[in-house]
Amino acid sequence: MRIDATYFKRFCLLCYQDHEDGYTQLIRFSNGEHYEEIKEDLNNLIKLGVKIESITTDGHKSILKAIKKSLPDALAQRCLVHIQRMCLLWLTRFPRHLAGLELRRLVLQLLDIKTDNDRLHWTQQLRLWHERHKDYLQEKTYNPQTGRYWYTHKLLRRSYQTIKRALPNMFHYLNNPKIPHTTNGIEGFFSHLKNHLDLHRGLTFEHRVNFIKWYVYLSNEKPA
Repeated sequence: MRIDATYFKRFCLLCYQDHEDGYTQLIRFSNGEHYEEIKEDLNNLIKLGVKIESITTDGHKSILKAIKKSLPDALAQRCLVHIQRMCLLWLTRFPRHLAGLELRRLVLQLLDIKTDNDRLHWTQQLRLWHERHKDYLQEKTYNPQTGRYWYTHKLLRRSYQTIKRALPNMFHYLNNPKIPHTTNGIEGFFSHLKNHLDLHRGLTFEHRVNFIKWYVYLSNEKPA
């Protein structure tokens, strides 16, 4: 299964979707991604008899917390595209320091990891990168006006810490080809939904919600 959310002007749409056939098991209209609501959704899916062995997600804290609570035995696969996208944003296209250039190069290789040997090589390179640049990551800048210190290279640190925290759940897909390593499928679904909705810009809030419900229902219909 894959879980993702997309935001509209007045609400957030959460979607719980099978990976293999793209069937949408459940949707929720809310004002954000909230732990209690996601936990309730997962519990309802379990009660309906939906078997969930893994969930691919962008790593939102509320989703990860809900998975851990409701499905402690399920694998939480992190979306590699999301990790890559965020790190490239923080590292910028042209990092000024060697540490940023090297980490950016590693991030660009993420989607090329297809085997355990690839994973071992990549994680070793990440470890060696950290050994080379750990002192640089720890550099701090002092603000004489506030009397406080902060990390000088905070975006570089954020990129590394994002990867480090996600690392235990980045490569489950290597042991099970049925586990998607990205949420691209559901993001494509959201994109098509919004394109269709844009054709009806004059709809009221209630009609927009009903349009989405019908769109999901019809998308789930399979030819006999």
